[in-house]
Amino acid sequence: MTETMRAVVFENFKTFPSLKDVEKPTPGPGEVLLKVAGAGACHSDVAIFEDFDENNPAGLKPEFTLGHENSGWVEEVGEGVTGFEKGDAYLVYGPIGCGRCKACSRGQDTYCENAATNPYLATGLGRDGGMAEYMTVPARNLVPLGEADPINAAPLSDAALTPYHAIKLSLGHLDGGGKFALVIGLGGLGLIAVQILKALTGATIIATDMKEEAMAEAEKLGAITVPGGEDQVAKIREITGGRGVDAAFDFVGVTPTIGAAMGAMAMQGRLTVVGIAGQPHSWSFYTAPYEVELTSTYWGTIEELHEVAQMYRNGQIVPQVTRYTMDQALEAYQALVDGKISGRAVVVPHS
Repeated sequence: MTETMRAVVFENFKTFPSLKDVEKPTPGPGEVLLKVAGAGACHSDVAIFEDFDENNPAGLKPEFTLGHENSGWVEEVGEGVTGFEKGDAYLVYGPIGCGRCKACSRGQDTYCENAATNPYLATGLGRDGGMAEYMTVPARNLVPLGEADPINAAPLSDAALTPYHAIKLSLGHLDGGGKFALVIGLGGLGLIAVQILKALTGATIIATDMKEEAMAEAEKLGAITVPGGEDQVAKIREITGGRGVDAAFDFVGVTPTIGAAMGAMAMQGRLTVVGIAGQPHSWSFYTAPYEVELTSTYWGTIEELHEVAQMYRNGQIVPQVTRYTMDQALEAYQALVDGKISGRAVVVPHS
């Protein structure tokens, strides 16, 4: 008799996901079966079922189980897998590339050179993810957590890895005294970005959002906050003594937030657009400060996820988590759609 489990399934575009019984997976060669500890609900999931259609830029096709921010305990191993003990806790590195190209060889599956011909992008993005009681993962994609709480760790695999990658690439702009960093958007990624900047740099951190409660959380983490509004850029520049910020990280990615960040930049600064709203920005030689870099990043490397896990074990990263049971999983997604989630919603299938 086929064994089943509950999972949150993306069934079609423009359609809210379903909580349903599906077949419990079996690990194939080179794979590990995880008993899911936690699965983070991300705005990228909302984009899949609310915004995308069959011509989506990621080439995703229904149906599959959602959840690309996952942690769990080893339940079973597939053929050829050694070195794992049942019950040990791991984070899941979500991206899955071809495993053969230069990008994959350095652990950066996000930039796989054969992405267009791969069967899926990641667990929870084309391949069944962790918004379920169990999931299978390539053994190579597991990052050990040791004795750290795996449930609260689940968001680290995206909500911490993504800002960590962006911040590491910008550290050269934050070396030295008197530097300023700007964080725009204080959701799950933005609040962790403040913590990462605090741990890795000596920069003064300025954080901005439209939500007062989100800014209050950022202040607790050591940031100076500026609310969104018409005088937002002027207030940011005032804090920097008129010079502007040396590095900015936009976790929204809409035209107004990119424009605000560019307006707040110092000469020779670096603005990284991390949010994937995909909206355009109009650039002009006469309005952009000289030698400002405007760039983007996507997720991070598996090596960096090992580093993120170490920061979590050290207490340098503490995700702000609201836990939901499996019965409440669709409520978590609805709260995300309605903008009612502060930090990260984590579904705990075995609570």
